[in-house]
Amino acid sequence: MRLLTGIQPSGELHIGNYFGSIKQMVEAQKQNETFAFIANYHAMSSGNGGKELAALTMQTATDFLSLGINPEKSTFWVQSDVKEVLELYWILSAFTPMGLLERAHSYKDKTAKGITANHALFSYPVLMAADILLFSPDIIPVGKDQIQHVEIARDIAIKFNNKYGNILKIPTFKIQEEVATVPGTDGQKMSKSYGNTVNIFGEEKKQRKTIKKIVTEQVALEDPKEFANCNVYTMAKLFLNEKELISLQNRYKAGGEGHGHFKIYLAEVMWEYFGDYTKQREYYMQNPQEVRDILNAGAKKASEIAQPMMQIIRQATGIKY
Repeated sequence: MRLLTGIQPSGELHIGNYFGSIKQMVEAQKQNETFAFIANYHAMSSGNGGKELAALTMQTATDFLSLGINPEKSTFWVQSDVKEVLELYWILSAFTPMGLLERAHSYKDKTAKGITANHALFSYPVLMAADILLFSPDIIPVGKDQIQHVEIARDIAIKFNNKYGNILKIPTFKIQEEVATVPGTDGQKMSKSYGNTVNIFGEEKKQRKTIKKIVTEQVALEDPKEFANCNVYTMAKLFLNEKELISLQNRYKAGGEGHGHFKIYLAEVMWEYFGDYTKQREYYMQNPQEVRDILNAGAKKASEIAQPMMQIIRQATGIKY
């Protein structure tokens, strides 16, 4: 079974990125054919460019590798290194009704948050459809906010196939309900655009400071606390096994501890969880050429699939004459 995922190089990775997508892909490598790419074209829709985008691309590649993306098991590349995706993007645009894009939640959400409206942002789902359909994956692991984009890709593929035959594979999305939407420090979905992220890497002191900002209820120290809807507990349970989770629940019920104590516990658990990944990241940061070599090899593997697919599409659409 072939799985595909992508992530924008938009800055520090946070635990929402990890539990919503990356962890699934790392685990999937064991039994599936996996594809993972850095979506640097997509990043341009939000204004990133120049030296900043180049630096962020390398940072994201380093982070992906550090978190367990294995180039021996996965095809791992940078989106812009496989040019066929832009050609397919244009072709698919001819099969994308304006109304379909106007209903896209992501565009509405981002413009509502103050991101400048532009064509790249508006047509983002079409480029994402090209990312997907070019490589004929069976499954797309996504967070809940990306389900609609996979559905749009399916709609476009069906329209294309209705005209030219059964060329594009219709993908299916997969989410893990319990971690699909990771809350941020304010209780909303964790997102860089909301400024509520808890980053995976960085200084331990800075990480603790961020965790202290998590919004919680005001309850007297001696009173029992409600854990089910507590943002700290919701984050902590991502890192805990069943026995540890029950222990934490009992601490909430017992009283005598404030939310500050639970925030300290979350910081400790998180720092330990990502400890080995942090050491691996330090290695890759000291060996950037090794990262570039991995990306180049991944782009070559991806191109070996993309180019024959585009030959079929060119012939079907009449672009090849």
